[in-house]
Amino acid sequence: MLKETPPSDRLVLGARDVRFDWSDLPRHWVPDEPLATHLMNVLHLLLPAGERWFVAVFQQALPLITDEELRRDVLGFIGQEALHARAHQEVLDHYTAQGLDCRPFTDQMEWFFSVLLGDRPRLRGRAESEWLVSRLAIIAAIEHITAFMGDWILNAEGLDRAGCDPTMLDLLRWHGAEEVEHRSVAFDLYRHVDGRHLRRIEAMVLVAPMLFVLWRKGVRFLYSIDGELAGRPLPRVRDVRGPASRGVTPALSHLGRKVLRYFSRSYHPSMEGDTDQAVAYLAASPAARAAEGRAAEGRAA
Repeated sequence: MLKETPPSDRLVLGARDVRFDWSDLPRHWVPDEPLATHLMNVLHLLLPAGERWFVAVFQQALPLITDEELRRDVLGFIGQEALHARAHQEVLDHYTAQGLDCRPFTDQMEWFFSVLLGDRPRLRGRAESEWLVSRLAIIAAIEHITAFMGDWILNAEGLDRAGCDPTMLDLLRWHGAEEVEHRSVAFDLYRHVDGRHLRRIEAMVLVAPMLFVLWRKGVRFLYSIDGELAGRPLPRVRDVRGPASRGVTPALSHLGRKVLRYFSRSYHPSMEGDTDQAVAYLAASPAARAAEGRAAEGRAA
């Protein structure tokens, strides 16, 4: 029997109109840790195009939803993901203004999501439906990864000890908290419209290596355009052990174990992260609190 989302995790998901000031962001915002900085900067390369794609696919799935609670969750997810894409795009815009032109990489990501994984107008009938279901399965697999990464960033005390730029850390933890907050939505939507276990597994078999390759490529790209790293060798996979041992990036072994959890028939996203912790961070986040203040002013006006 498929596990249902626990009642304690049933939140009214809402988009928080957060804003960040990047004017004082240092190039290597994890001090003395360029590899850790760029490992996490890959998020900015991947997420704007990827999350806009999530939104487009979920909007196509809305007519298939017959459960009103799930529909509410999906609409909340769409709103949150749209603002995630905007926030990470603003980081990219800042980097471009500072001479780090990320467009050669992000243009490839736009093609990857909008063309390779985009709509296929020639498909009709069952083939069109199957393509939508396949993409929902891919999103559910990606959202499993973003959920455990969100949980990791909320608990990454090594980043606090390292003296990370507080604005970037707030962005990552705000985003991570919302990933934990809505971690069940993509899985529950996939289960609602299809739910085949084999297809779910096939999606993760595709997604996990794909993200590994894109992440490695993204880090090496960022090193290649970072003038402060000129002359340094491009990082290798085994070089991640150093920052992981200092707690400023997750260990590859940790990521591998988390991915494998997805293959269990009894898996449900509620197994990842802590809703109460996520909500508590969102209540304390400087950006989220400022967004709530602006919203309150707007309601009072």
